Amino acid sequence: MSKLTKAKDFKKSKSGTYLSMATTAFGAVGVAKQIKKARGEHDTLRLIDATVSAVAIVTGLAILYRELKRLGDDDVLLG
Repeated sequence: MSKLTKAKDFKKSKSGTYLSMATTAFGAVGVAKQIKKARGEHDTLRLIDATVSAVAIVTGLAILYRELKRLGDDDVLLG
């Protein structure tokens, strides 16, 4: 397997999935700040926006976790 192919398949690997989960979870920090600011300013619309973003992050993490379970021992970088 060439290095270029391995690089393209990185996202489909366990390592790539862990990295995607970490960057998705890191987005939660920004959403938490957005929620705190919206509450402080009593801005309902921004609070709803932040809540929808938080739900998207949770859903994204759930999808990535499911993908990680599917990978199991079939990691493309190990093969």
